[in-house]
Amino acid sequence: MNSDKTVNAWRSWSSVGRWTVFGTAACVLISVAFNAVYFEDLGRDAFYRAIVSAVVLPILLGAPLFFYLGMRLRGLAITNRRLGLVARTDSLTACLNRGAFASKVTETLQARGTGALLMIDADNFKTINDLYGHESGDEALTIIARSIRAVVRPGDLVGRMGGEEFAVFLPAVDQSAAEAVAERIRRSVNLAIFTPDGRQRSLSVSIGGVAFDRPATFSELFRIADQRLYGAKQSGRNRAAVVHVSDHPFVELRQIA
Repeated sequence: MNSDKTVNAWRSWSSVGRWTVFGTAACVLISVAFNAVYFEDLGRDAFYRAIVSAVVLPILLGAPLFFYLGMRLRGLAITNRRLGLVARTDSLTACLNRGAFASKVTETLQARGTGALLMIDADNFKTINDLYGHESGDEALTIIARSIRAVVRPGDLVGRMGGEEFAVFLPAVDQSAAEAVAERIRRSVNLAIFTPDGRQRSLSVSIGGVAFDRPATFSELFRIADQRLYGAKQSGRNRAAVVHVSDHPFVELRQIA
């Protein structure tokens, strides 16, 4: 994340520099060419003065102008990036929203042959809202999101799919590695500090996942991972179940809070 910010900042300032340097240089070249043609019949001294004037004036006047234009364009680019980030990000948890997550996973699936999708659901979330209020529920969601991001790799995708449900896409992992990540997420949430009434209260999540090593679609992976998620909830919550896309068993689903 920090490296992306550094790269974007370097690119934006580089754009300002290019506008200033190349814009001013273009003005100087045009001015010199014009003066060289228009004043070629003057004496040597007058001709040299005309050329110096053709160089100095565009630099003195053009450089500040092009720097100003570059700064305005940089500001517009930064604003557009921020608006794009807002459109892609869940405002509460700072994770990708559902649409952005699905879009990015679909793009990644087109370029990679292996990976895993994890679906994560907060256990007993309705109870948290009922006992401590919706503000504490929102706090619990931000803590869970933070706990997930703390244990995934920089290139992994984390999204909030809605309500108390999250998703993680892990590029270039096998089933064993996906199971290990799912378990790290589960433990990270268990160890998180959540004190809605001044005392430590436990948080837990159930996780369902699917690993793949062949071409797959997001909807296919989502369906299988969602089945595994509710299978984990039916088995007692606070656990993870990851299968392979080619051999997962079917589970009859029923809604569990």
